Amino acid sequence: MTDSSPSVPSKGVPAKGVPAKGAPAPGFASAAGSADAVPETVATYLRLRGLEPSAGAVRRRRKRGVVDDDNAPFAPGRDPKGLADALTDLTRESGWVPQLAREDLVLQWREVAGEDTARHARPVALADGTLTVQCDSTAWAKQLQLMRSHILSQIIARHPDAGVTTLRFVGPDVPSWKWGPRAIPGRGPRDTYG
Repeated sequence: MTDSSPSVPSKGVPAKGVPAKGAPAPGFASAAGSADAVPETVATYLRLRGLEPSAGAVRRRRKRGVVDDDNAPFAPGRDPKGLADALTDLTRESGWVPQLAREDLVLQWREVAGEDTARHARPVALADGTLTVQCDSTAWAKQLQLMRSHILSQIIARHPDAGVTTLRFVGPDVPSWKWGPRAIPGRGPRDTYG
């Protein structure tokens, strides 16, 4: 049997469906400790938009700990790179930049020294920051010594990673008894060769 008589609330307990005095109306959520009541729909909207974190989101964030930014989507540095950018990064990380800059200097000697000069002089060695350039004649070697500062500034501007600090111009390749950059002064070979 069902009881069809209206329930009579006991003293201090509200009837079913009737809010207690001072309690928020149905459909409203009260902010903890504040007198302002925020509608439940607005609170849900704010929580879903991420403007008001829910307790579960805070727990999940704490549980997750440190986030690896390299694998996060839309993080900086996640855009695809071109092949040239990837090769530039590879050469820089591998330490090949100075060697490739020296090779570029030799390959682009015509642009650095000029067309006419490149026909009569070519780089032959690079050691300890000194670029040795061999010329067709001693006259060309002397002329290029006078133009040394201009050519050196062009090299430094175009190929700063090559490490060229000075230039040395030598004449045509003639036989010499000098072995290496530090030779002992003296008469050299005498009557051995006729």
